[in-house]
Amino acid sequence: MTGVKLNGHPVKRLPNTLNVGFRGVEANALLSLIDGVAASPGAACHSGETRVSRVLEAMRVPMEYAMGAVRFSTGRETSADDVDRAAELVVTAVNQLRS
Repeated sequence: MTGVKLNGHPVKRLPNTLNVGFRGVEANALLSLIDGVAASPGAACHSGETRVSRVLEAMRVPMEYAMGAVRFSTGRETSADDVDRAAELVVTAVNQLRS
């Protein structure tokens, strides 16, 4: 998939959290299409504001990715199959929103 940016360090981050920006996609619109996936818009310390997260701004994430930033989380019971299913849902939803 093109237009996807990892927000944060590729190795030095929490092991159960992934923050990804999707260019050309609004985070809340994406979340409305991926029911059942543990995800939230923006970044840590982003309390439901409608503006871009100050954390993402401080990280200098480009606006076209920051607006589509989603934080995904896993838990102790999350399996590889759960992650694969979530990834399929996200790819399908992103493609739908971009078309």
